[in-house]
Amino acid sequence: MKTLVIGTGGREHALALALSRDPSVTEVHAAPGNPGIAQVATLHPVDPLDGETVADLAVSLGAELVVVGPEAPLVAGVADAVRARGIAVFGPSGAAAQLEGSKAFAKEVMAAAEVPTAMAHVCETAEEVAAALDAFGPPYVVKDDGLAAGKGVVVTDDRETAVAHAAQCERVVIEEYLDGPEVSLFALCSDDETDGPRVVPLQPAQDFKRAYDDDAGPNTGGMGAYTPLPWAPDDLVDEVTRRVLQPTVDEMARRGTPFVGLLYAGLALTSRGLRVVEFNARFGDPETQALMALLESPLAPLLVASASGSLAEVPVPRWRDGAAVTVVVAAEGYPESPRKGDVITGVDAADALEGVDVIHAGTARDDDGNLVTAGGRVLTVTARGSDLADARRRAYEAVDLIHIDGGFSRRDIAAKAASV
Repeated sequence: MKTLVIGTGGREHALALALSRDPSVTEVHAAPGNPGIAQVATLHPVDPLDGETVADLAVSLGAELVVVGPEAPLVAGVADAVRARGIAVFGPSGAAAQLEGSKAFAKEVMAAAEVPTAMAHVCETAEEVAAALDAFGPPYVVKDDGLAAGKGVVVTDDRETAVAHAAQCERVVIEEYLDGPEVSLFALCSDDETDGPRVVPLQPAQDFKRAYDDDAGPNTGGMGAYTPLPWAPDDLVDEVTRRVLQPTVDEMARRGTPFVGLLYAGLALTSRGLRVVEFNARFGDPETQALMALLESPLAPLLVASASGSLAEVPVPRWRDGAAVTVVVAAEGYPESPRKGDVITGVDAADALEGVDVIHAGTARDDDGNLVTAGGRVLTVTARGSDLADARRRAYEAVDLIHIDGGFSRRDIAAKAASV
């Protein structure tokens, strides 16, 4: 099978790596990719937001599966353009991707599907913002309605900070604060020919959004992740599937926009029960890196079954024993103004450690061929171990071999869970 992965980040590197290890995959291509992806795939300099150009590339390669990684191409309708050429695409249509593209739309869908979520007000004026902040009180939760690469959310006790963030956005969703731990649960989704919308949940993971240890600092796209969750309720996956995932895809199908691809449910396990924090329409980053490290099933058949409406015909995903921990190595200044062009050393030594994959997220080559920083989240170091403590040890051993001037990582990824 020839596959084509669209995107440039760590999620795409993790997916390309998993596909390259799949015995059913004969070729892995990526557009435009990054230096890490280049080690396992053939790169093509194509604009990932240009649907027709992506479709042309897929046709010219004879690709049998196209995997659209990031949210922006999905919302832009890239999957639609490829699907129109008769090629299997793992990723929702532009209309279905609005589950991530608009938080207001996601709230509307959840209300219709009776999915538990935070109470919210959609605001477009300063007066509406003020009224919503007054209604909920602190801590204030203010979300940019559109795509913001995981950084459009402010949670603060300071009203001025909340008002300032809202003023920077065309439209915002202001929500009640949800207490309790957060969980990420991904599900493969398809519109099966025989029995309609189907979801196949993956293993739960948890990510870390704040920039610094002890959940200090600004929100980021994610500073690390781990799986499995030893503290999670035994029935968590069944409950989320029954109350969140299946009702959501059923409602999307009822609206004439069936959801095909990866539905990401960001959840809070609150004192009042399960609540949805957000939906994403693609694999999450960095949770995907940890999940791919433990996925024992070949990846391509699962993605093809989702894309072709035949999830009922493939075995459910199998998972390796043990645990996986992913630690992000970020550039100086991330997330506000990450510095680019700093030389990165130690990657090969870290990648050579047993059980470790160094995933490239924001890297490039300079004119001298040096590996340099090209984004805020530069690398996501992923390690497998017999348990979380072992995986953490391996991950941080690898992180400590990598040097970037001014670069930093959180040192507490999965620390609490490893002590359970």
